[in-house]
Amino acid sequence: MTSHQLLVVLDVDSTLTQDEGIDLLAAQVSKDIAREVSAITESAMRGELDFEESLRRRVAALEGTPETSVNEASKKVRLSEGARVLVDTLHAEGHLVGAISGGFHSMIDSIAEDLRLDFHRANRLEVNGGILTGKVVGPLIDARAKVTALQEWARSAGIRRERTVAVGDGGNDVEMLAWAGLGVAYMGKPVARAAADVALDTPDLSKVLLLLGLLRD
Repeated sequence: MTSHQLLVVLDVDSTLTQDEGIDLLAAQVSKDIAREVSAITESAMRGELDFEESLRRRVAALEGTPETSVNEASKKVRLSEGARVLVDTLHAEGHLVGAISGGFHSMIDSIAEDLRLDFHRANRLEVNGGILTGKVVGPLIDARAKVTALQEWARSAGIRRERTVAVGDGGNDVEMLAWAGLGVAYMGKPVARAAADVALDTPDLSKVLLLLGLLRD
């Protein structure tokens, strides 16, 4: 570890990526399911719904969906503008980058590999016989789990709290935005903006580098 090293942890859906993965997955199923899931997603991100309840309701709506639909939806996930520049620049400067998602490992593992992320964590969809059961397995990644992951990763790398940066947009990012040395609300909902130290309203993640003094405008 170097004394100047940072740990930058990004939310995934609508932050590291342009899309809400579960909405893409629902769209693979039917228009009715897509509308139902999207409405729950929006309510949760505004902080109107408990995240655990909202996630379980959305996943339940996907019961009976073939696992192949998850693979197809994953191919449609788009990185946010500037995401690759942000991660590559941080790595080139010797910093660490993690991603923490209220979405699913099956949709972000390939992104984490492609970007060579140092850490990543997400929920896991339960699959039985190649079909989604409508449940998640293992610990749920909610707001508390996100800040816990940030703390664990910082501790494992020997990085002090003041050298941590969290970037997110919604209600389930609030705790990590508030805990991090620098909390950045990226195109954030009001609840995220209120918890963050700074708001970034340009849809370009590389602008985070400006806040860190690693890029001149």
